[in-house]
Amino acid sequence: MTLVVRAFPVLEGMEESVRDIARTMAGERAGQTTEFFSRLSVRHESWHLQETPAGLWVIAVSDLDAPEERAQEYAASNREFDTWFKERVLELTGIDPLTQPLGPPTEEIFAWPAADRRETL
Repeated sequence: MTLVVRAFPVLEGMEESVRDIARTMAGERAGQTTEFFSRLSVRHESWHLQETPAGLWVIAVSDLDAPEERAQEYAASNREFDTWFKERVLELTGIDPLTQPLGPPTEEIFAWPAADRRETL
């Protein structure tokens, strides 16, 4: 299991639009969403909103293998849904998935239980 965690700032005035894209992906575009995540070998995807003094952030957590490979496939894809999704990400966050397909870089600085203990618990 590889977890990829990304944090995206929500641009001012786009707060409700972030909720709209989540509703759209779970509703009218649910089939396309399933195909998109399945094709990229995503086992689980969740988004979390966090209000901070710097504004609203979306924290995305994905469980997938070979994230760098999947990120390049995603960035290169010109499928209709993929293009729509990448355009929404750029519009809502200012982060361009074509140049940062995994979002802003993150560094894991703490994990519990420790990796060597996870298998024995």
